[in-house]
Amino acid sequence: MARFSPGSLPVLVLFFSRIFLVPIALGSADVEEFSEELLLKPLSDRKVLAHFHFESQAPPSNSHGRHHHLFPKAISQLVQKFRVKEMELSFTQGRWNYERWGGFDPLSSMNTKPVGVELWAMFDVPLSEVDASWKNLTHSLSGLFCASINFLESSTSYASPTWGFRPNSDKLRYGSLPCEAVCTENLTPWLKLLPCRDKDGISALMDRPSIYRGFYHSQRLHLFTVDSGQEGLDSGIVLEQTLTVVLRPDSGSSKKQIQPSWTLSSLFGRKIFGSCVLAKSSNVYLQLEGLPVHELKSVDQELETNGLWKNAGFELSIEPDRVLQETNSFLFEFDIGEYNDSKPFDLGLTWKLPLKWSCGQAPLHASRFLMGSGNERGAIAISLKLTETYEKFSGGDLGDGPCTLQANIFQVFPWYIKVYYHTLQVFMDQQQRTVSEVVKNITVSPSTDKTSPGVMEMMLELPCRMKSAALSLEFDKGFLHIDEYPPDANQGFDIPSALISFPNHHARLVFHEETSNSPLLSKLKEKSPVRSYTEILLVPLTTPDFSMPYNVITITCTVFALYFGSLLNVLRRRVGEEERLLKSKGNKQGKLLQLLSRISAKIRGRPVESSSSEASSSVMSSNFLLKVMLVAGIAATWQYFSTYM
Repeated sequence: MARFSPGSLPVLVLFFSRIFLVPIALGSADVEEFSEELLLKPLSDRKVLAHFHFESQAPPSNSHGRHHHLFPKAISQLVQKFRVKEMELSFTQGRWNYERWGGFDPLSSMNTKPVGVELWAMFDVPLSEVDASWKNLTHSLSGLFCASINFLESSTSYASPTWGFRPNSDKLRYGSLPCEAVCTENLTPWLKLLPCRDKDGISALMDRPSIYRGFYHSQRLHLFTVDSGQEGLDSGIVLEQTLTVVLRPDSGSSKKQIQPSWTLSSLFGRKIFGSCVLAKSSNVYLQLEGLPVHELKSVDQELETNGLWKNAGFELSIEPDRVLQETNSFLFEFDIGEYNDSKPFDLGLTWKLPLKWSCGQAPLHASRFLMGSGNERGAIAISLKLTETYEKFSGGDLGDGPCTLQANIFQVFPWYIKVYYHTLQVFMDQQQRTVSEVVKNITVSPSTDKTSPGVMEMMLELPCRMKSAALSLEFDKGFLHIDEYPPDANQGFDIPSALISFPNHHARLVFHEETSNSPLLSKLKEKSPVRSYTEILLVPLTTPDFSMPYNVITITCTVFALYFGSLLNVLRRRVGEEERLLKSKGNKQGKLLQLLSRISAKIRGRPVESSSSEASSSVMSSNFLLKVMLVAGIAATWQYFSTYM
């Protein structure tokens, strides 16, 4: 007789939900869908990029209510309550290396985010209600993802961009927290939004130690509404959850020229035991860039017979179900629906020959740094250098006509960084140029003390023949109230990353064959503007002496101790009892000691001390008066300083 295992209960729940709930939903015109995909990509600096992509779709429903089978209810309630039209939230640790990991591909343009937390949202409410909806949304997201997103509620923490961040963004709000730490407390609520969580399917690979020991990881949540076009129906919702991780595989080979070989179990410590039973599609993709196919054919004569997945240059441990050829890369597709516990999916890549390639880079490499010294004023500089990829691309198309490169800069300055925008200076190839010659459009929103940050949106037109350009802005450092300083005030204050976008350049993948209805491949084929984020700046501000409150507390406690200690000592001391103690001590002295004391008094020429009660009482009375006067003086001094100081 078969025994029931308690560990199989989650699997049974998912199985019966697939059997009973999905047919109920099939009775309607539209059905909620969920898909899971994973893209693996070796990088040129001996690292591996893993990009998890999950997509949940909720079709338009009746306005009386919405019942979900796969779509997370918490996200649906946020959209309906705060009328969110589009929103994106990201938690990032580490900085994306645009020079080595690429900057001209869809992954780096859409999924690379600045360090910390970044949130932007567009609302479908009147303009007067946008700020209130933003504040309520930040509080809800803070509780949902266990983060400090509620700090973006203050008007000093978010901005209202017009065209520099996204076009036609009147009802858009943008905020970031560069100093926010990312940990498993943020990943766990993110995983709970998935139908199978991290128990089954591709999400089972998300081992916490493996993810957080990577060089870069960014978890992203992007949702947008789809208008139904019919009266009485709410808009549909599409939720995208992505996790981008850069890992370094353990290299057991002594040959440094060859890329390190790896498997899924070596990268994540786990294998895939089949797909999520609620997923419509579960695919794993392996993208290899810059493969010299002609050189591989000359080395391996049986390349056409064995296929591209097994040749003299590299070998895959599992034969792909499909091979898609792109302009500069190959994409190997694996369907994990046929794998199970007895046949796990553990894809491995073994390199045999030293192959070198370079990732596509953005037209300009942007970096930002501080200039000046001291705690009073300084300057911010943005450096733009032409990359080798764009230099080769534009070198043959220059001709005799003018060629320009357009770049947009979006920057948010905290209110305590008082930027003087009239001090803008532009340098091109280390020569100063006029601002009107390079800057074609600029929109500035000056900051207000303790009210709103400063926003700068700038459009640059640079000649294609230039090698480098630089911009600088001077600023003054403001003063904060003592209550506005964080616990680590001496560490400095963060200035959020600047966004550099190139509206005339778009990244996309163009496949020679027709692709399936994969949400990930559809995203990679869409044209996305090339964008890159700069570094976060750490500005030291003038900080007060935080030890002064400690000193005041110490002095105050000392004075109170002296005052009350002396007062209690005087009030509780008994004079008569002390006199009896002195008499008892005098009577206990022997005759020999009295004789010696008299002889010493005669030798010194002093009168013999009397042990009468009158002398002792007079001494005690004088001491009592002195102590009372001392206590009264201390009390009067304390009263004076506490009143007039």
